[in-house]
Amino acid sequence: MELAAGWAAELEELLLRVGQRFGRVDLRWRMRAYVRGLLGPVGRKNGWQLAEFAGHSTPDALQHLLNRARWDADALRDDVQAYVAEKLGDESGVLIIDDTGFLKKGTTSAGVQRQYSGTAGRTENCQIGVFAAYASAKGRTLVDRELYLPKSWTGDRDRCRAAKIPDERAFATKGELARSLVLRALASDLPIAWVTADSAYGQERGFRRMLEEAGVGYVLAVPKSQQVKSLAGIWRIDQLMAGAPDDAWQCLSCGDGAKGPRVYHWAAAQLPVIDIFDGDTPTHRRWVLARRSLARPDEIAYYPAYAPDGATVEDLVHIAGSRWAIEECFQAAKNECGLDQYEVRRYPGWYRHITLAMLAHAFLAAMAAAEIEKGAEETMTALSRPSPWQKSGDSWKLSVPAQRGTGIPTAH
Repeated sequence: MELAAGWAAELEELLLRVGQRFGRVDLRWRMRAYVRGLLGPVGRKNGWQLAEFAGHSTPDALQHLLNRARWDADALRDDVQAYVAEKLGDESGVLIIDDTGFLKKGTTSAGVQRQYSGTAGRTENCQIGVFAAYASAKGRTLVDRELYLPKSWTGDRDRCRAAKIPDERAFATKGELARSLVLRALASDLPIAWVTADSAYGQERGFRRMLEEAGVGYVLAVPKSQQVKSLAGIWRIDQLMAGAPDDAWQCLSCGDGAKGPRVYHWAAAQLPVIDIFDGDTPTHRRWVLARRSLARPDEIAYYPAYAPDGATVEDLVHIAGSRWAIEECFQAAKNECGLDQYEVRRYPGWYRHITLAMLAHAFLAAMAAAEIEKGAEETMTALSRPSPWQKSGDSWKLSVPAQRGTGIPTAH
């Protein structure tokens, strides 16, 4: 893809901004070349093609940037989050958690093994990354990442050392990695009002309780067997929602998809306050929510929710629907920024490539947001011009606008 005209200066400003993370001049130039390549019209964004785009005779310099050079990918991630907060931040922002697979051959790439990949929809030889995306009315982009390391890796320290995995990196479930992502995001400049995720994360009570203790709203998918506990009793969520009366179901859109509005039947109910957790004057309320397909009524998805006082069913539906934004981020970052086209095998190289690709994608998201804002301003300017239609008595007349600054009518 070609960058839109006029955005070279914005990219230059961003690259100067993050250049402080690269202590040597040569590393800064390599970083700039790498990011420009990720944003450029490169067929497959691997070492050789990125090097060719940068004018290098071999990929050695760019491979050194990823594998051996001294710089902190986590510090760069913090810069990405600060940049996204500045360009896309909104007080009603949503943090979205999900994982994606990276198909790989062999057994030496850090974290690789045969495991289920939602991306492929089957068990494949792959790496799994757990990601956080940030979404607001201004746009959406990826803001954090962790590489999932199966026990087949963390239980073999020699294998880990060969892949440059730190000795202190122990086994962590995907849910535990997700909690780390959320806590980091909450400590960043990103304004976050809500968190959403699929059932792999939503079913974990510890994950939900962490968000409640942080005072952050959530709408999280859960399996139909998920238990709902309150002072009124304990139910499976599917059994609880099966008792919803017909008039509890509303036809609502949870946002636009590729084929237009995503419309479903939704039912929601507020749960009783739990004094031991919520205190005398709770600021949030717990809900249960169900989404039923219009075409296939037996297809029902379920969600527990934790929402600020005053939140409506429409608010909960909107947050539930925002989860698809991370899938759009994965697709765009892979197709446009080479998120999955890396050739590194070692642990530090994975984090470095992924973080640079996130930086590139954040730039594209900020650029798109600015274009939308510019278009809105131009539309508002056009709408604010006085109408040439003027009524005189019972008839309409067209007034002829004067040329700007002359007071002379324009000739037609």
